[in-house]
Amino acid sequence: MVRPPLTELDHERGNRLGNLLRQARGERSMVEVAAAAGLSAETLRKIETGRVPTPAFFTIAALAAVLNVSLDVLAEVCAQDRAA
Repeated sequence: MVRPPLTELDHERGNRLGNLLRQARGERSMVEVAAAAGLSAETLRKIETGRVPTPAFFTIAALAAVLNVSLDVLAEVCAQDRAA
């Protein structure tokens, strides 16, 4: 199956997600948070910088649990349209 190309909106959502995760991480190191979520620091870096605009659900669920951020909050922020 071929994945369709990502849209500008997909990239915007990825950037919003990355910004929210970076803010939630606060003073904690990227290495610490990534390890606690079972990810590499490079994967977390790519998500936070928007280089992975559509990360897997279970990756985000693991980060949300480690960062104590509700998946509902993440979904709400990422679902906002451009006008928001």
